[in-house]
Amino acid sequence: MAPEVRAERVTTHPLDSLTTAELARAVELLRADERWPLRGRLVELTLHEPEKALVLAWSPGAPLVREAYAIVHDPETGAAAEVLVSLTDGRVSSWTPRPGVQAAITPEEFLECERVVRADEGFRAALSRRGVEDTERVVIEAWGIGGLAPERHQGRRLAWTPCWVRPDDQDNPYAKPIEGLFAIVDLNEMTVLEIEDHGVVPFPTEQGRYFPEDLRLRDDVKPFEAVQPEGPSFVVDGWEIRWQKWRLRLGFTPREGLIVHQVGYEDESGLRPVLYRASIAELVVPYGDPGPGNYRKNAFDIGEYGLGPLTNSLALGCDCLGEIYYFNVDLCDDLGRPYTIRNAICLHEEDAGLLWKHYDAATERAEVRRSRRLVISFIATLANYEYAFYWYLYQDGSIGFDVALTGIVITSALAAGETPTHGTLVAPGLSAPYHQHFFTLRLDLDVDGTRNSVYEVDTETDAVDERNPYGVAFSPVARRIERESGRQIDQSKARFWKVVNEEARNGLGGATGYRLVPGPNVLPFAAGSADVLRRAGYLRNHLWVTPYARAERFPAGDYPNQSDGSEGLPAWTQAARRTADADIVLWYTLGSHHITRPEDWPVMPVERIGFMLKPDGFFDRSAALDVPPTKGHHCHAPHGDHEPSA
Repeated sequence: MAPEVRAERVTTHPLDSLTTAELARAVELLRADERWPLRGRLVELTLHEPEKALVLAWSPGAPLVREAYAIVHDPETGAAAEVLVSLTDGRVSSWTPRPGVQAAITPEEFLECERVVRADEGFRAALSRRGVEDTERVVIEAWGIGGLAPERHQGRRLAWTPCWVRPDDQDNPYAKPIEGLFAIVDLNEMTVLEIEDHGVVPFPTEQGRYFPEDLRLRDDVKPFEAVQPEGPSFVVDGWEIRWQKWRLRLGFTPREGLIVHQVGYEDESGLRPVLYRASIAELVVPYGDPGPGNYRKNAFDIGEYGLGPLTNSLALGCDCLGEIYYFNVDLCDDLGRPYTIRNAICLHEEDAGLLWKHYDAATERAEVRRSRRLVISFIATLANYEYAFYWYLYQDGSIGFDVALTGIVITSALAAGETPTHGTLVAPGLSAPYHQHFFTLRLDLDVDGTRNSVYEVDTETDAVDERNPYGVAFSPVARRIERESGRQIDQSKARFWKVVNEEARNGLGGATGYRLVPGPNVLPFAAGSADVLRRAGYLRNHLWVTPYARAERFPAGDYPNQSDGSEGLPAWTQAARRTADADIVLWYTLGSHHITRPEDWPVMPVERIGFMLKPDGFFDRSAALDVPPTKGHHCHAPHGDHEPSA
């Protein structure tokens, strides 16, 4: 059962996302400024978060200073500017030109690009050569071109357009790629610069339908319900959530989507900070298809486009289960018109399996606790792919993060008799190229305060000597990361990283801390000379450790669209700033390696990747001891005990 969504529109905290009224006021002030371009596009409008120290010093009831941050693009000149708008004072407080960069591409630009390509005579002629006369049946996707534009078009704001055709409304468009046909478009002028046509390849016969009316469904699935007769255990107050001993706040930006703020755990000593701010800072998807045109498929989905406008309204479908609280989010389009995505963020509890158990044979007593976790999630559709992002809070003090990847794999058509060399045959004449997904999280940890250190912990085999004569001993070896740097996972050493507060001590005398425990991961397989690694060089490491800097928000820099790769983590860390006993930030990249399978077609079953933040000395003993036993009929077999067969 899903309770009615409650719209939160009252600002009570410095980190509360902008309301529709605040967005409208910010647009009004921007447009009234003499520097607003005649055809200006509002690429981003969001809360300008106050400096961290001011937020930490703020107390309820104190005055709120509200400021909006905008990126404005001028199609006439191609210039971008960063603008701060004081909502408190009712004025534009700064207007900073950013020469030589390309701002992210807006959804409205994509739609205009599609219309321009569809109307182009050269494009229509190329479709006609392929037997396609109804251009409305063509699915045109605009992609950022990165650093792979033809030399003759350098300096322009560009997109390029892979295409598919959907003969029937119910057909899967990715079943019929229009292979080898691409347009290159100037987004400022909204003109087609050229049509690339690498030759006609026949359409596969596959329809790729996945709707229930087109399938023979299994008939042995019994109903399953998640029921909380007394309601959920969480409490929501505006953007603040309280769940058992956890306290946190949520936010939302057009670029990053969901933000998790000020995560703390309350015990007998009070509310203890763990994580100040966590966000998905970049998502890079490099494809391994070197074919004509397809070599450009290297999406920077956050820096080039942004997750916010592509977020699903969870009113459609059964994305969450149980007693649900939904948050709406408010955004602006590039003309400055506020709009609301209803049910954009889902909050619910779910059973998470066994929490702890022990059976004492001497007393014949078993103590069992089931784990419950709080789930905060949102889902974005980025063309063919769905990404479902999940933050988890656990009763033992752990924090988890998962990405569920699903949707439809990108496809290429094969010529008669052709065998795919950099993809998998998923249907006759249809290949799904190999690719990878890299999600980089920015984790501003404040474990018991802002002065933290990071240790890299490797397990090593002890020397065989008089203390270890049988060679069985092994020990963790912790090395403090003194200065900012990039690090890699090493499974041969069971490597993890531990963030500690040397000034805070637990009851056993040790420094309090949290460890980052990696899950499955991978590094890029693109060559070092590839454009994707020139612009996202940070992907060469799984982890980066940097000191907190307010301006350092995105690992590939603020403007990765058509960038030269000179900004971001590799550039910042050349300063070798100190990270011991400092306010530190971890940048952790999750890599999903997708060697496609026939089973990924026509809709890909979920693939999951993630990591855990687990308390390590943060508590004196298990924080899950006080979880009460589960009560109710769900713990017993409904038909009685079953005797083993003879």
